[in-house]
Amino acid sequence: MASIFGFRSRDPARDRQTDLQRFDRLARLLDQIAGEIEAEKTGLENRYRTKATNAAFLVEAMENGSASTGKSSEVSVLTKSILNCERRIAELARQNGVMKELRHSIDAIVDESAQGPDSRTGFVKSAGGR
Repeated sequence: MASIFGFRSRDPARDRQTDLQRFDRLARLLDQIAGEIEAEKTGLENRYRTKATNAAFLVEAMENGSASTGKSSEVSVLTKSILNCERRIAELARQNGVMKELRHSIDAIVDESAQGPDSRTGFVKSAGGR
C-alpha cells in the first residue's frame, strides 16, 4: 500500500509552465489555420473578380452584338461559378471569425490563469493585436 504521506504534487509554477506550453501550441495551430483560411479566401477573391469581369464583358459584348447569343451558356457557367465563389467566400469569412473567437478565448484563459508577471513568458500573442 502506498502511504498517503508519500504523495507529492508538482510545483504550481511547473504546472503553469506546462499549461502555457499547451496553450501556446494550440494558439500557434489556430494562427496557422487562420492563415490558411485567409490565403484561400484571398485567392478565391482574386478568381472571383476575374470571373465577374469576364462575365460583365461577355454580357456587354452580347448586348452590343459583337458576341453571338450562343455565348449565353458561357454566361450561365460564369454566373454559377460566381455564385459558388460568393458562397465559399462567405463560409471562409465565417470560419475566420470562429478562429478569431477561439484565439481570443485562449488569450483570455491565459490572462485569467496568470498568477505572476512571469507566468506568461513565452506565450505567443495573436498577430491580430490581442
